[in-house]
Amino acid sequence: MRLYMHNKKKKSKPSASKGFGGGVTTTTTTARASAAAPIPQMDRFQYSGTVRPGQQSPQKVVTVPGIMKPDYAETGIPSSGGKLLLPWMIEVKTPKEIEQMRKAGALAREILDLAGRAVAVGVTTDAIDELVHAEIIKRGAYPSPLNYHGFPKSCCTSVNEVICHGIPDDRRLENGDIINIDITVYLNGYHGDCSEMFVVGEVDEAGKRLLQTTYDCWIKACQFVAPGRDYKDIGAIVEDYVVPKGFSTVRNFCGHGIGSTFHTNPNILHYRNNEPNGQMAAGHTFTIEPMICEGSAKALSWPDEWTATTVDGKRSAQFEHTLLITPDGVEALTGKTADSPLQFWELETTVHEKGIWLGTTPEARARQSEINQKLLMQS
Repeated sequence: MRLYMHNKKKKSKPSASKGFGGGVTTTTTTARASAAAPIPQMDRFQYSGTVRPGQQSPQKVVTVPGIMKPDYAETGIPSSGGKLLLPWMIEVKTPKEIEQMRKAGALAREILDLAGRAVAVGVTTDAIDELVHAEIIKRGAYPSPLNYHGFPKSCCTSVNEVICHGIPDDRRLENGDIINIDITVYLNGYHGDCSEMFVVGEVDEAGKRLLQTTYDCWIKACQFVAPGRDYKDIGAIVEDYVVPKGFSTVRNFCGHGIGSTFHTNPNILHYRNNEPNGQMAAGHTFTIEPMICEGSAKALSWPDEWTATTVDGKRSAQFEHTLLITPDGVEALTGKTADSPLQFWELETTVHEKGIWLGTTPEARARQSEINQKLLMQS
């Protein structure tokens, strides 16, 4: 999850809630706004597709004792991560930090799987956010998106033409929708970040093709990762795969380094580029998260200053892992487990064996084969 545009960072905002509709609070949190307020007037805004903003429930504040919170939880302004001044300066994690990242990544995956199972016709994205928030808090972690630069919710839910940063609200999911759910958790001082697409009911063949292409280009980019390779070359892998198939790749948003800081070096561009974003090395942790579109990849920003959609209203799709580079290759710290749902694109992919993908290291491959045997027997 990159909660601001590449080369156009979002200005820091105060943490006070704005434009929330009536909503629900839980025993684990308090609401930033005690009274309902209408969403900003958007009647004159020219939306590109069919999705419209709905009413938002009040923004929550985590008050549970013992949960470690990121530096921006109260102010909305992240203050850490300023040590890496040049784009090729990338933090190398220690073995202890890597262990913490593994735990955060595993929790992010667990929450994403729970959220995905909640996707159904008639369910609101706000209900998904409520579930995500409650389950993260229950496990002693903090939902990283909450109040990051003022973001009002605990996850992002991006439906159909929404490229990214969709704000959960009272819109009900409809048959044929596609939705990206983006989960990041902050567990004991470290972030784990992942996202996945889910289908609501039955999706058309064009939608299936978009999802399959997005998944395959993402995995091909992940497979490229190894010590000594340039981060800039990830973008060409994505673009060269999707463009011949008639799709486009978004340039406004990028993947990112991650650790004790939510967003840091390196920037991962998902299009062909020559940016000096550094060289891969063991101990680096970062995300790859291409956003692929049926039509134009240009982004239209809504008046809420978060939601980004395609300018032509055509659909967009995205997948994301937090990755760890090792001396032997790459591992998905947010990889699926034997309890994860298996999606059609994992069964129909041509870029790896049928089933889930966990990485290129010998350990990841062995775990992947073992889990896939179980999952494929169940499918």
